[in-house]
Amino acid sequence: MKPISMSFRLAKASDLTTLVAMLADDALGATREIVQEEPAQCYRDAFAAIESDPNQQLLIAESAGRIVGCLQLSFIPGLSRRGAWRGQIESVRIASDARGGGLGRVMLDYAISLCRERECAVVQLTTDKSRAQARRFYEQLGFVASHEGMKLDLASA
Repeated sequence: MKPISMSFRLAKASDLTTLVAMLADDALGATREIVQEEPAQCYRDAFAAIESDPNQQLLIAESAGRIVGCLQLSFIPGLSRRGAWRGQIESVRIASDARGGGLGRVMLDYAISLCRERECAVVQLTTDKSRAQARRFYEQLGFVASHEGMKLDLASA
């Protein structure tokens, strides 16, 4: 198998259009995101909040000069586990035409290495129950469905 060549960097505001399109490129995301040429103000506001918070990283994966993946990595301090930090991985996406080639594994390995550098005791993520393929992927990386996650959707309440 050919080695995967990928580089990582923090997202820039100019990446927003591409990132939102990637988030919308599946059955769930298509119902939640607003894809347009100029990113909606809600995305610009969210990006500004992420960019200004030292415990947030919106990571971009590039290969052959184009964005092929993204994820958000949050570092969360806590009292439990003797004051342990957690790495929270969310909004993981690989460009649809680049899926299945190992890029996701490289990207998650990189995010986990950043959590180790920050001395996190735990790395956690959530995936929608309807995403069986994503769940299998995360289990192959060693993630365990050890807790039952619950959410309260405040936007529709």
